[in-house]
Amino acid sequence: MKTERGASFWNRDFLLALAGYFFLFMAVSLFFLLPVILEGFGPSQGRIGLIMGVHSIVAIAIRPFFGRMADVRGGRRIALLGLFILIVTVPLFHFVVDAGWLPFLLRALAGLGWGISMTATIAMCSDLAPVDRLAKSMGVIGVAGLVANALGPLLAEDLIRRGGAGLLYNASLMFLAASVGCVLLTREILKPDGDGGSGGTSVRRVLRHVPWMTAAVIGSVPVFHGAVRGAMIFFIAVFGNAAGIARVGPFFLVFSLAAILTRFRFGDLSDRRGRKNVILPAALVIALNLFVIAEVRSFPLLVVTGFVGGLGQGLIFPALSTYIIDFLGRANKGLAISLYLSLFDVGMGLGSPFFGWVSDMAGYRWMYRVAGLFLLASTAVFMLKAPAMERTGSRA
Repeated sequence: MKTERGASFWNRDFLLALAGYFFLFMAVSLFFLLPVILEGFGPSQGRIGLIMGVHSIVAIAIRPFFGRMADVRGGRRIALLGLFILIVTVPLFHFVVDAGWLPFLLRALAGLGWGISMTATIAMCSDLAPVDRLAKSMGVIGVAGLVANALGPLLAEDLIRRGGAGLLYNASLMFLAASVGCVLLTREILKPDGDGGSGGTSVRRVLRHVPWMTAAVIGSVPVFHGAVRGAMIFFIAVFGNAAGIARVGPFFLVFSLAAILTRFRFGDLSDRRGRKNVILPAALVIALNLFVIAEVRSFPLLVVTGFVGGLGQGLIFPALSTYIIDFLGRANKGLAISLYLSLFDVGMGLGSPFFGWVSDMAGYRWMYRVAGLFLLASTAVFMLKAPAMERTGSRA
């Protein structure tokens, strides 16, 4: 299952799998503008939110199970299963004529296909990278998602303007077909007998020997980071308006650029220096940046905080996700990735209403200060209680 130590990072199969992940992400990110289409039917905002939100709920719920299946049966075939579900589902959006049960059902099915294919494709990419550069592979995979996340909505806007909803659905289907082609051309990673960790596809079987307190400490970190990420991203536009800053778009641009550049340049830092040795300074950068955001009153400082926030995010993602992989064992990589992503998304989902409530009570500036304090506290507990995993990457 493993790539030879010292093998080229940019090998053919890794690049094909990475392209498959990028095209998959592009296909799904086009649907970020589905609310624009649904608004044409005159539904309430709550109804649109329900249709959009069921996608994430289904994806979060099924990721751990199919992540575990990818560990046992191989990421390639599980990725193709998820892609098949999406390819069957997306053309059915052509029959959507209102904001009723059909788009709700299709979004749920799309969430199922996305949750399966995303988890399995990431696991497949990481399997095809050199074993001693796992953190770098996770960082580069994250870059592909960031780029697709930025390009997808821009392309969707142009597609809707040129040809309406139908053109958007057809474009999504084309990206899915391209993803399937890349995955099929990628070398299949054969799983030796017993390579599924504890055996079987049971998530509980893998986690049964993990002390619950240790699991709670480690699992809380991506939740807190997801919540803080939500506070930073979702409220920055209204915070900027409240502070008299008219333009906030450059904040998102420099955030993404800094995260991308950091992952390419320093994505393998935790492979060389140890996971916790990177997680701590990255978390401190993010937390201190939140305190600076709370003091922003000018456009230049807002842009600076966007760059610093992207820098911290670019460091924390490969180090923390790889720490969880090391903790659960390389044979359980798919499960570890799926748990990390699900916990992060849960944090995003819970953090937004919580920090929104804090801003209602005390204002946006105190919201960011509270977010920084939460992150500092969770990081301190993690550093004190979580086991060191610096050398487990050499086992695999």
